[in-house]
Amino acid sequence: MFSRFFGSSKRSFTSLSEQEILALAISSEEDDARIYLAYADKLRDQYPQSAKVFEDMADVENTHRRMLIDMHTARFGDRIPLIRREHVSGFYQRKPDWLASTISPEDMAAEAENMEAGAYRFYMEAIKQVSDADTRKLLGDLALAEQGHEDVARMLDEKHRPESVKSDEAETARRQFILTYVQPGLAGLMDGSVSTLAPIFAAAFATQDTWQTFLVGLSASVGAGISMGFTEAAHDDGKLSGRGSPVKRGLASGIMTALGGLGHALPYLIPHFMTATVTAIAVVFFELWAIAFIQNKYMETPFLRAAFQVVLGGGLVLAAGILIGNA
Repeated sequence: MFSRFFGSSKRSFTSLSEQEILALAISSEEDDARIYLAYADKLRDQYPQSAKVFEDMADVENTHRRMLIDMHTARFGDRIPLIRREHVSGFYQRKPDWLASTISPEDMAAEAENMEAGAYRFYMEAIKQVSDADTRKLLGDLALAEQGHEDVARMLDEKHRPESVKSDEAETARRQFILTYVQPGLAGLMDGSVSTLAPIFAAAFATQDTWQTFLVGLSASVGAGISMGFTEAAHDDGKLSGRGSPVKRGLASGIMTALGGLGHALPYLIPHFMTATVTAIAVVFFELWAIAFIQNKYMETPFLRAAFQVVLGGGLVLAAGILIGNA
């Protein structure tokens, strides 16, 4: 906010000296190499071939860094000014390397392409501000190298990740997605959808009061969601089972449990009892068929068998709730 009144604390790119441009290029190559190594560390256990691609790209960036340091030493000596891209206004930005833990291999590849494109633009602009012939030549060579990194990355990808490896990595990613999100989410959806049927419909037919029924459904859904979420997160840290982060699994299970119950509780916000009840029953059958679809798609359960098990079980619980409510 204060920069609007007193000016930005960042330097403009055009104000940099030739020594500062070299220093900025050195720090930028260092950062890029570190980001690629962070990507490699993230991928090494599950995707070793992809990790090798990023290790090789980091080696290329380190080679560029050494070339730039040699040029700086020849022209300006050993003391390199401390200047980084965040010190320069309008300079292309990089995502911090700790974000490597949150993005997929495909996103890493896309980010690498953006990094190389930004580096190319930097070197092309830097050439315009440098008069020394040898430095201009080096910056021009590096610009061409950055422009060609997309081809280098593709060649490295073909070298380390043939189609069979890509297929294995895709299957590994799919399996991890199922273990971390689909399984706990499906368990939560089943629990929330089925276990809340009896109390909600029992309350509905016992009281004939849509608001009271909604409150029962809301409390049952939220309570079940909290219970399932904590249970999923607490019983397995994922290290030995390979099921992934307990926090992610707990959130998936808890949220889907709550949604499973709320689906047939929300219709009771409708004041008219029979309209609310018919709508809730329709929602129930939609939920049960959705569960059967997920089981078939991700768990490879035959659809008819999944539908029979889920719809039959849910129908019995629904009937039990209605009978108890009318007792």
